[in-house]
Amino acid sequence: MTNPAEELLDVVDEHDRVIGTAPRGEVYRRGLTHRCVFILVSDRAGRIFVHRRTDTKLFAPGFHDMFVGGVVGAGETYASAAVREAEEELGVSGIEPRPLVKFLFRQEGLSWWCDLYEARWDGPVAPQESEVAWHAWLTPEELDARLARDAFVPDGLEAYRRYRELRPA
Repeated sequence: MTNPAEELLDVVDEHDRVIGTAPRGEVYRRGLTHRCVFILVSDRAGRIFVHRRTDTKLFAPGFHDMFVGGVVGAGETYASAAVREAEEELGVSGIEPRPLVKFLFRQEGLSWWCDLYEARWDGPVAPQESEVAWHAWLTPEELDARLARDAFVPDGLEAYRRYRELRPA
């Protein structure tokens, strides 16, 4: 497995147009705008897959997240990245994410385009150990309780706020 900091990413402008490529480590260090996907995965009962990121992650190590996902590789489409990331992180095959909304996330010198998806999965999962330190399927109410007490990734919080606007409880 290659070093995640060496993974090549497309660098994009404020209109999500590719203006170059750079290794992920450089993208993060220089605060270059790039692309990410977020997939909210729920089961038939409406429970949401929630996890805590491993402490080795380059961004927000040890934080909780209600999305699976990650960076879009250089030359990769958002849609193919959504499938790849969901299948890798959940350890499944055949997931079909549905696109919802795209937005530009900016915070403290960081920025990336976020393409938000939702997907349903009712089978077993085998989360990727290098990405996921803990996981559970939580009801929206259980997730709300965790949001009040645990640290969640900031981009995931923004994506979840937008998701709730699209899919009110």
